[in-house]
Amino acid sequence: MDNDDSYDHVVPGSDEELSTPDVRGYDFRGEFDFGDLLESYATTGFQATQLAEAIDIAERMQEEDATIYLTCTSNIISSGLRETVAYLVREGYVDVLITTSGSLTEDVIKTAKPFKMGEWDADEAALRERGINRLGNLFVPSDRYVWLEEYLYDFFDDFFAEEKVRTPTAFARELGETLDDEDSVLKQAADNDVPVYCPALTDAEVGNFLYYYRQGYDSDVGIEILDDYDSLIEDGLLADTTGLIAVGGGVPKHHAIMTNLFRGGADYVVYISTGMEGDGSLSGAPPNEAVSWGKIKEERTNYTQVEAEATLVFPLLVAGAFTA
Repeated sequence: MDNDDSYDHVVPGSDEELSTPDVRGYDFRGEFDFGDLLESYATTGFQATQLAEAIDIAERMQEEDATIYLTCTSNIISSGLRETVAYLVREGYVDVLITTSGSLTEDVIKTAKPFKMGEWDADEAALRERGINRLGNLFVPSDRYVWLEEYLYDFFDDFFAEEKVRTPTAFARELGETLDDEDSVLKQAADNDVPVYCPALTDAEVGNFLYYYRQGYDSDVGIEILDDYDSLIEDGLLADTTGLIAVGGGVPKHHAIMTNLFRGGADYVVYISTGMEGDGSLSGAPPNEAVSWGKIKEERTNYTQVEAEATLVFPLLVAGAFTA
């Protein structure tokens, strides 16, 4: 092999001129403009470009007056993203909220007692002795749950007084009506008539206290989930256009895309996820996988996934797509 042959292997030529935009990031010279920074993400590459796509899709949802579903797991409410979710509900950007039981638990607690900043590297046994629970680098003293138990027992008495079997949406709405905190997601949902679906209502302290309440006070009370499923499907069938923003995975994400299956799939979808596709889990499944199931409509420009941790990018998505 002569040098000319080896050179062709190392530096192959190309006659094709690509028509796609040039890769270029934000120019920090001159006066800083946050909007321009977000726009520059489109040509920055990697997950910045995915975020720019997410902002564009979220804006298209609004332009087409889509029914917007927001799904999130409880860690979103545990963190400072609680205020972001409350903002979206308060300002009318969200029509349906689907979440987990922990979100309800922690939203109620935060109306009276804050979570505290902690650290990742902590002595877990020492925390246990002190009565402190760790959520990542957040600390939650156990007295929060003692307070919650008393609060919920008073609420249960009224909630089950006339009807013994209730739905999770009724639970979330009437619980929200008892709260007096403008940053509460449940209060904003109740005030603005946004249904909060929680198909796994028992999977947190709410479930624990419901168990104790039924054992100790009223064995006839119960939670019915199928009525909520009927409502979620039927309301989706009535929607001309639907948009879905899934922050994290799990039951909330799947509940939204599964119920959209009945209408032929969601029209616009944004996922924010750190889930790994390789394990075959729903949480790690990208939106194009849902296309194969008919849960998302088949148009390559109507969905995207931002592979990033939500506290980093969800506020940027909201700033770019949901502020005047």
